[in-house]
Formats: sequence, C-alpha cells, structure tokens
Amino acid sequence: RSTLFPYTTLFRSLELIYPRSFRDLNGDGVGDLNGITLKMDYLSDLGVDAIWISPFFTSPMTDLGYDVADYQNVDPVFGGLDDFRMLLDEAHARDIKVMIDLVPCHTSDQHPWFVESRSGRDNPKRDWYVWRDGNDGHEPNNWVSLAGGKSWTFDADSGQYYLHSFLPTQPDLNWDNPEVRLAIKDVVRFWFDMGVDGMRVDAIWGISKDPELRDDTVNYDFHGDSNSYGAYIHDHCKHGPHFQEYLHELASVCDEYDDKQMVFEFYPDERLGDIWRQYHDVIHVHPKATAFFMEHRQNDWHGEHTGWNIMNYLEATGENTPFFCLGNHDQPRVTSRLGLPRSRALQFLNLLCPGVSVMYYGDEIGMEDVDLTQHDAQDGFHHSLQDDRNRARTPMQWNSSRYAGFANVLPWLPVHPNRKQVNVAKETKDPGSLLWLCRKLLELRHELPILRHGTMEKLDTGNGFVLGFRRQLDGQQLQIYINFADSAQTVWLPETGRVIIGTNPDIHVDGDVLQLPGYGGVLIDIK
Repeated sequence: RSTLFPYTTLFRSLELIYPRSFRDLNGDGVGDLNGITLKMDYLSDLGVDAIWISPFFTSPMTDLGYDVADYQNVDPVFGGLDDFRMLLDEAHARDIKVMIDLVPCHTSDQHPWFVESRSGRDNPKRDWYVWRDGNDGHEPNNWVSLAGGKSWTFDADSGQYYLHSFLPTQPDLNWDNPEVRLAIKDVVRFWFDMGVDGMRVDAIWGISKDPELRDDTVNYDFHGDSNSYGAYIHDHCKHGPHFQEYLHELASVCDEYDDKQMVFEFYPDERLGDIWRQYHDVIHVHPKATAFFMEHRQNDWHGEHTGWNIMNYLEATGENTPFFCLGNHDQPRVTSRLGLPRSRALQFLNLLCPGVSVMYYGDEIGMEDVDLTQHDAQDGFHHSLQDDRNRARTPMQWNSSRYAGFANVLPWLPVHPNRKQVNVAKETKDPGSLLWLCRKLLELRHELPILRHGTMEKLDTGNGFVLGFRRQLDGQQLQIYINFADSAQTVWLPETGRVIIGTNPDIHVDGDVLQLPGYGGVLIDIK
C-alpha cells in the first residue's frame, strides 16, 4: 500500500515540553514558562518548528495541572499571562509554533463552575456536571475511574453523586449541555486569539457517554482486582452516541482562523472493535484535526508488526495530518522501555515518517526513567512507585552538574544519576550522540519535502529482521531500512543508491547490497 499526503502541515516536527521539568528560572525547583523561553535557542538549534506545552493553567495540582481551576490564566508556579505572551513572541520570532493542552472533559473541583454546581440542585450550573441519585444506597452504576476506585463521589450536602472519570478532584463536565460546549470553545478562542497555534486535546474518549448511564460490561478475561479499571469493558462510560459530533464541534473553532490545528489524545480500545477504524473515525471528524499515533508504546519490538502498524495508521489518516510519537508524559521513556540502541533506531524511523514527528523532551538525548522513593511520589493515579508517571517527568539534563543545569536548588523530582554521561552539553560535542543524530534528521526533515509529504510504501526486504519503506515525491525516491535484530543483517536493494544518513557512521551500500549493523537504520537516496 502507498499513501500520498497532500496536506499543508502547520508543523514539521514538535517537542513536547513538560513545563515543571524543562528549566527552573525563578529558583523554586519547579520549571516555569520563563525557563522555556530561556531555552528557545536550544529548541531552534535542535530543529523542531513547534513545541507542545503540557498544562500550565491555574490548578490545585492534584493531577499536576490536568485539574484546571481557571482555563484562562497561568498558575503562579509557572509565571503569569505576560510570561506566556513573551514565550509566544520569542517562539514566533524563531519560526517556532506553540501548541498547548486543552483539558475539555473535566475541571478541578475548585473551578468556579463546579463550586457553583455543587452549591445546590437548583443552581444554574448544576447541569454543567454529571450529577445523579444513588442506586439503592450505592453508586448510580458500576463505572470505575482510570485513577482507581469508583467513578462516583457522594456529595452529602446535596445527597447526590457526581461523576469523575479520573480523580475525585476532577469532576466530569457534562458535554450534553450546550452551554458547556460553548464555554470550552470560548477557552479555545481565548488562546487562539492570543496567538497560540494549536491545541492538543486531552482524554477525548469521555467527551460523550451513554445517556442512560448503563453499567459497563464485566471483563471476564480479567483476573485482577474486580474494582480496577481492567475489570470492565468500557462500552458505556466513553465513546457515547455524540462522540464524533462533539469532537467536530470543538475542532470547528479552527475554521474561524487561517492557521490553527487540533490534535486529539486518543488510545483506541481493542475491546470496542477494530482499532484502525477507531483511529479513522476520530481523525476524520474535522479536516483541521487529527490524532497522535501512539502504538509504539506497546513495546512490540517486531519489524513486520511495526511496519503494518504504521501503514494502518497512515491509511486511517488519509489526507489529514499524521502525528507520530514515541512517548509522552504519561508513558515510560522509550529508552527505558527498549534500551538505547533500539530506541535510537525507533527515533530514527519516527523522524523519517510523513506529517509531523513528535519528541518528548529529553528523548533526543536518551533520558531514562528515574527510580523514585516514597518521598518523591506525587502521582495520585498510582499506588506503585514502579507505575508512577513521574518517573518519566524528571528534570531535563542540560549538563553534568549536581542538578543537571535544570535548577540551582533541589528540584521537585530527582535528577537521573546518569546526568554526567547523558546531557545536552556533552552530546552537543559528540557527532556520534543521539542528540547529534536527531539534529541531522530534523535538518533533513526541514530540507526535504519528500519526508513530510511523500508517499510511504512498505517494502518486502526479503529479511524478516529488516523493516523497509519507500518514500516518493515528484520523481524523487528515498528508502528507509531499520534492523530489528541485535546482529548484523544483509539486505539486497531493489535499486542502487547512496546513504544520506544512518544511525551509525559506517553504514554503507556496496552496489545493491546493504549491510546493517544490529539495531541499525539508514536512509538511502535512490538514483
């Protein structure tokens, strides 16, 4: 299969920044907006032309910013609105676009909307959230929260339960109320009018629910805790009858502007049907919206499977913009999951895919998860330190100093002990480093339209360990090969060509014979 990408992308490549951990400038041990602005030249030199910043809005921080108490302001820990405006100006001066997070399906329980809603059954904002009577003294249904426990919390003052798909401090908004939909669209307009270029939309699957609030189906294949999320097939608590309609309505705000983009956070659920059909249905709700490809997070280290996953996603994307990711702030780091050689190969492939390639801050230098102590634990979603998402949110390693150049005081999370070997300052000087490789690939991505817009076709390499792709545009042809084995592999090329770049400097083509080292990758220009 071969797919052409005729769209005009707003971005070519994007760095996801977790603001608490990028750079602390005000000396409190927590990263801030001015710290990001300070490092804007680094981002420009890296070669990305867009950044995505995780939530920095006013918040009590029970979910570290994803519990929003004011959608149109900056939490003091990160600075103020003027600091964000300066960040925008400095980014745009370097032709770097800025995407921010939108959290549309729930608020903080301290948001004025919920404070009003909770104040009484007759309050005009009561129906802005999902309130229900109990069922014979129990919760209204069997829905469970992604954060653990039931999705319902009882409010003694009003005698009803409110719904929360995540923490009890994150009550779900009622998207069936048109006033809610209008209010969230006004939030988008507020930031777009300020100059923000795009929105990453968080946790969209709960935007529509079964209006009858029927029980989710029990998952009889699950043998763990019967109160855990995996104990149910989530066929009623998400993907309701208005799912695509509400996503389209939200994305339609982009039509009011010439140059805005939305990207949905979406994890398909194989228990609800074909995952590629689910991708297709989300991606095609609006021409200016799409969804991240996150199937690499499954750690399925298999060349053939990886190849078909990519092609299936591209087929589902069609003429909309693909967004390829290896990781984010909710997943273990790719180097910790796969090891540096394999993550290097996958990063090589990711930066050669069409559309937009996304890197999580620090992945360009090979940062790894940090082992946390109970003292470090701040993630309310997990009771196990091994599952704590903050293991992948530790301070950016700028240099080899005590706090890795992130701060001058003790940071909010510990710095990885490997900071002396894995840091920006050291890798900038090493032509064999991952950072050097990422910079060269991003430079090629900027220079060669074929890498963003060309067709992509999976090749039969004749070697089950080697994944190959053909990219074509306007008579130009490039071929990509990735070795999924830890030992050297030989591939006979369908055409002769020259090596443009490889994961290793000594990869070469001898006529039509390609020798790939273990976990090696190469981009070849076919003449």
